[in-house]
Amino acid sequence: MTRMLDAADAAARAPRRPAPPAWLVVTLACAGQFLVVLDVSVVNTALPSMRADLGLSDSGLQWVVNAYAIAFAGFMLLGGRAGDLYGRKRMFLVGLALFTLASLGGGLAQDGWQLLLARAVQGLGAAVLAPSTLTLLTAAVPEGPARARAIATWTAVGGGGGAAGGLVGGVLVDALSWRWVLLINVPIGAVVLLGALRWLPESRAGDRRRLDLPGAVLVTAGLATVAYGISQTESEGWTAQATLLPLAAGAALIALFLAVEARTAAPLMPLRLLRLRSVASANTAMFLSGAAMFCMWFFMTLYAQNVLGYSPLEAGVALVPSSLAVVLGSKLAPRFMPVAGPRVVAVLGTLVAASGFGWQSTMSAHGDYVTGVLVPGVLMMLGAGLAATPLASLATSGAAPEEAGLVSGLVNTSRTMGGSLGLAVMSTIAAARTAGSTTPQALTDGYALAFRASTAVLLTGAVLMLLWLPRPPRTAPAGAAVPQKAGNSSAK
Repeated sequence: MTRMLDAADAAARAPRRPAPPAWLVVTLACAGQFLVVLDVSVVNTALPSMRADLGLSDSGLQWVVNAYAIAFAGFMLLGGRAGDLYGRKRMFLVGLALFTLASLGGGLAQDGWQLLLARAVQGLGAAVLAPSTLTLLTAAVPEGPARARAIATWTAVGGGGGAAGGLVGGVLVDALSWRWVLLINVPIGAVVLLGALRWLPESRAGDRRRLDLPGAVLVTAGLATVAYGISQTESEGWTAQATLLPLAAGAALIALFLAVEARTAAPLMPLRLLRLRSVASANTAMFLSGAAMFCMWFFMTLYAQNVLGYSPLEAGVALVPSSLAVVLGSKLAPRFMPVAGPRVVAVLGTLVAASGFGWQSTMSAHGDYVTGVLVPGVLMMLGAGLAATPLASLATSGAAPEEAGLVSGLVNTSRTMGGSLGLAVMSTIAAARTAGSTTPQALTDGYALAFRASTAVLLTGAVLMLLWLPRPPRTAPAGAAVPQKAGNSSAK
């Protein structure tokens, strides 16, 4: 890690070149975002192969996904603050290098614990990298319609990365082996790393205050412990000591994190940011949306392979229309936002997604592709794309320049933290319904119940967005729907 920092520091001190065009910065930032989001979902199609090769249990499979997601979510605030203090380009390079090396280690893993460790380190690298992608983008593009379009591209690429994971994973597993869903990151990461070294500009805001490492450790440990407690309910039940103890310990760690943040001179998460209506409401909405959306790819892939009998490649191809739908939704959102406002677009997108989840909850063990996978999948992801762009715009619009990386990290943290806990909860709900049976009908019943629970979460989120998200200022022109200053978003 020290060598990575030294190398990145040397790159930052290199002679200044003319500022690169904004589109090049956006391209590199989006490439980094694509990689980190791709790895949230790319392993889903490889899970059955991983279990067969490494002897993983059902709970072990869940942790292949959650080890990455929890480390990603837990350290992302630290990554965002590090970018503010030490340079966004520098943290982009450090995070990408760590992510690429961990991908190599995971692809070469010979035991289950080695794979889980590599996934956790991948998540740590992603946590350092991801906040810098959004902050570099917003620094390169002035606030206004151009930035809204750039954020929409960033959102679409991120959504496309999550959506394309199924197809990419299916192709690699069928053509090569499950190991290549991780090893493919190595050459791609190397190319993006070289491009970032050459063209990304450095930016920094704030002073050289110390990083809040205790806060980062506390929030990550708390999140992981809560997720572990939730996963224990599958075998032990909700009232067992093996479940209640980790849940209580995780809650205590998170409470301690909040206490530390309220007292430390340089907090990882300044609690005063949550007094901004735009920041607090948009991140809460991100959390709820992530709790539902994150498990969609997990259960859809398992349904296609374990119930409908698709191969990994066929499962990936089956979800291609959903991948295109999330990109379409992300690109349509900036067109609607100046007319209807980000609050209305976010609510509309969430309701569209909820209709897709509700439809998917009617799945059957003998479902056909069009009504059992295609249409509900498109609705779910079209809604996800429509909602994500206005929420990201609202969440970042009220930030001071010196805290842009922190707020960007908070956006990703809320979505991923909601997703990791949501996956733990939904997996437990599905497992409780199947009661250990692996028949197609039992698995379908479990997956359907998880989709019904996700529908309820999204509907709750839609009501919250309607009541809490800030409205555009009445005096603003129709084209200025996204709040421009912290005072505008917090005063409403």
